[in-house]
Amino acid sequence: MEFRNTGGTPARSGTITFATHIIGALGVDWATIRSSQPLPAPIAAGAKKSQTYTVCLESWRVPLGMRVETQDVSAVWE
Repeated sequence: MEFRNTGGTPARSGTITFATHIIGALGVDWATIRSSQPLPAPIAAGAKKSQTYTVCLESWRVPLGMRVETQDVSAVWE
């Protein structure tokens, strides 16, 4: 993911949250698991940084025939 600081001051810290959905064979959304990780900080004013994240779930949460999709991502800078 690419993060761009469009503000006038450095972004010093923050958190990114992923909402990973467990989808059944018929398309029913059975559960949403949220996980959070730190953002790549600091980011100077006007600068950008890239970061790759791995989102994992325990195998027992995803029964045979179901799939996972990370559908929602939010970031909070502090």
